[in-house]
Amino acid sequence: MIEKEFQKPRPRKSFAQHWLKSEKALNEIIQASELQSTDRVLEIGPGTGILTRRLLPLVQSLLAVEIDRDLCESLTKEFKRQENFLLLQGDFLELDIESHLKPFPAFQQQNKVVANIPYNITGPILEKLLGTIANPNLKPYDLIVLLVQKEVAQRLGAKPGSKAFGALTVRVQYLAECELICTVPAGAFYPPPKVDSAVVRLVPRQFEPQATDTGRLETLVKLGFGAKRKMLRNNLQSVVERDRLSQLLEKLEINPQARAEEISVSQWVTLANEL
Repeated sequence: MIEKEFQKPRPRKSFAQHWLKSEKALNEIIQASELQSTDRVLEIGPGTGILTRRLLPLVQSLLAVEIDRDLCESLTKEFKRQENFLLLQGDFLELDIESHLKPFPAFQQQNKVVANIPYNITGPILEKLLGTIANPNLKPYDLIVLLVQKEVAQRLGAKPGSKAFGALTVRVQYLAECELICTVPAGAFYPPPKVDSAVVRLVPRQFEPQATDTGRLETLVKLGFGAKRKMLRNNLQSVVERDRLSQLLEKLEINPQARAEEISVSQWVTLANEL
């Protein structure tokens, strides 16, 4: 199977392409996806189709979105006889998928995302899949399994007080439960990237307690992490007076000298609601 992959177009640096070649990593992705025969799956960047081949026999339908025209030609040749496969050529971040799927009702309303995504656009992809704190995805997926850069995976699943805990952590954990499934070494790809990777599983859900003003929460998180070495009361002084914030932190049993990465997601929400 692996030899077959490299007979296809060579990876392009402009698209940050690295072909996965590890059966172990593929098995981890499939297992984490908890696939059912009724699932309608979205795959972003199928590349040479190594994950696509594993997904197709297990799901009701598979919608793949690929930006590379040469790869689209190759994928079409290989999977054109698969009735549960549909390929869209274009930039996932720019593509209006719903409008493209109007003639294809069998591929509408995907309930899961399973993909090895380009690392250079991980943030924008997460935002399109989950939405933002202020504007969450109103039609959330049941499950999202992604192969991402290890450092990003650690940030997504980080705990308060750790170096990896940051604004991305709060934004994503407010919208979904995050779990790091396994790490994937650079040697599992061709060509190998400069960093290791990891499989993450995201389960979108409604966070409790809910923010009464999601716009305010989003602003506080942005400002709070604006200068990570500064105390929170200094970073937020443009929106709340320092003494008042210190009083609120004491009321919420948060160290008045705390920095942004020391405050849990639920504490961020409670702080925003108190303000």
